[in-house]
Amino acid sequence: MAVVSLRNVGKVYPPTAKDGASVTAIDAVSLDVEAGDIYGIIGYSGAGKSTLVRLVNALERSTSGEIWVNGQNIAALRERELRRVRLGIGMIFQQFNLLGSRTVARNVAYPLEVAGYPKEQRAARVAELLDFVGLSDKAGSFPDQLSGGQKQRVGIARALATQPSILLADEATSALDPETTHEVLALLKRVNAEFGVTIIVITHEMDVIQTIATKVAVMDQGRVIERGPVFDVFSNPQAAASARFVSTVVKGVPSAAELAVLRERHAGRIVTLTFRDSAVDQKAVFGELSTAGVAFEVVYGGINEIQGRPFGHLTLALTGADAVIDQVLDHIRTLTTVTEVR
Repeated sequence: MAVVSLRNVGKVYPPTAKDGASVTAIDAVSLDVEAGDIYGIIGYSGAGKSTLVRLVNALERSTSGEIWVNGQNIAALRERELRRVRLGIGMIFQQFNLLGSRTVARNVAYPLEVAGYPKEQRAARVAELLDFVGLSDKAGSFPDQLSGGQKQRVGIARALATQPSILLADEATSALDPETTHEVLALLKRVNAEFGVTIIVITHEMDVIQTIATKVAVMDQGRVIERGPVFDVFSNPQAAASARFVSTVVKGVPSAAELAVLRERHAGRIVTLTFRDSAVDQKAVFGELSTAGVAFEVVYGGINEIQGRPFGHLTLALTGADAVIDQVLDHIRTLTTVTEVR
């Protein structure tokens, strides 16, 4: 069941005095996020992804379309009604947005105070959440005494305070180093698995999508140009922007410049083999080459794990009689995709 459903949503900013032209930030987007998803929304700067997430919790109002959150069309709600809806939507930010004058515990308690929770109930919930994110010993510390990773853990605890069913993460790891990013993503996966929280992750980093997301939508110029399970989009991108993102984490067929370098370094015919999930056994393919007496060397590419499923491209330099290579490649084509670069 979709807990967030967008139907033909648009967001147009009115003309400014500077240039006199309106700006279409979101253009006819339709999207469903199902309960339990970790749904990644990825795009380059200016693609509209951050605007889209602000529409989901109505921090900004859409210009057109319907936005359904937990069965309510929030585009039709008044601000007073929206405040109740937002209790079920947590949000974490790139720059943490912690209150510097409050301790860690009081930062986490803040949304509970706003929601009118009794003091004892607030204290119990804060203690529970700080234990969950591993910061019980920092309850009395202030934000400027914390590392970036610790600040984001506080942000996650605060976002979970009112027990939301949906968590929005807007570039939540962009300000963190790679090791800390890995730790924060692991924590978000725990939030999803242990609390059943549906998470929408806004990012421009394909590594984040690869690590955490179950589904992904690719945005470009305010539109969703491709969507689906992460493995499907990674292993067979249909849109040019999707392919550019995928190329940052999965090496494909070598470019013309890379091929020229490979030809200088390696003799023989250059071919690229695609390995997708467990449908193709690398051992069987390499066995075919060996049995045919074709020498081979892996010269480019690699295999990635995407949601626990292997995918990638391996470029080989093949040495042997052309007729024999042709024959064995014809057979290998019955097992997987073979791209020969002449």
